[in-house]
Amino acid sequence: MLELFNQGGPFMWPIGVCSVIALAIFLERVYVYLRISRGSDLLLREIEQLVSLKKTEEAVIVCQRAGTPLARIFIAALRVAGRDRGQIKTLVEEAGNRESAPLARYLGLMATIANISPLLGLLGTVWGMIQAFNVIAAQGVGTPATLGGGISQALITTAAGLTVAIPTILGHRYLSGRAERITLEMEEYSLHLVDLLGNK
Repeated sequence: MLELFNQGGPFMWPIGVCSVIALAIFLERVYVYLRISRGSDLLLREIEQLVSLKKTEEAVIVCQRAGTPLARIFIAALRVAGRDRGQIKTLVEEAGNRESAPLARYLGLMATIANISPLLGLLGTVWGMIQAFNVIAAQGVGTPATLGGGISQALITTAAGLTVAIPTILGHRYLSGRAERITLEMEEYSLHLVDLLGNK
């Protein structure tokens, strides 16, 4: 693998950096999404029980302890408990917009990496072919061995760019879907709490 990397020429370095960044974003987002999703059902049931017992302050403390985006949306609703349902819903929607926006953090960078990796591979291909034609210009057609370096570099960088881009695209699609599902889940739980807290 290291030998192929060295044969690929200078454009293998930015492609390699892109692969490391894409993998780091994927792992970080998976961890964040798991942490957000875990315990949402339990939190809703606990808050629902406390609200039914009119223990709003205790519910706020539980949410502060949880520290998740859903918990922060619940806090916004709990602090205006007893108001008109429409007012509570408006405040909850504002809090939901604030909390859902960070879910897409770094996904734009991941999409950019998926787009530029094949272009970097193509640029490496062009560079390798230029080197091959320079050899032809300097030495004539020569033997396959004299042209092998440039052609090999051209093929390796193309393959490397595609190898980074394809899993990055799939990872981006997966993470975007997870973020959307989490947002919808938070909206559903929040509206349920609004119905419990608001006056009809």
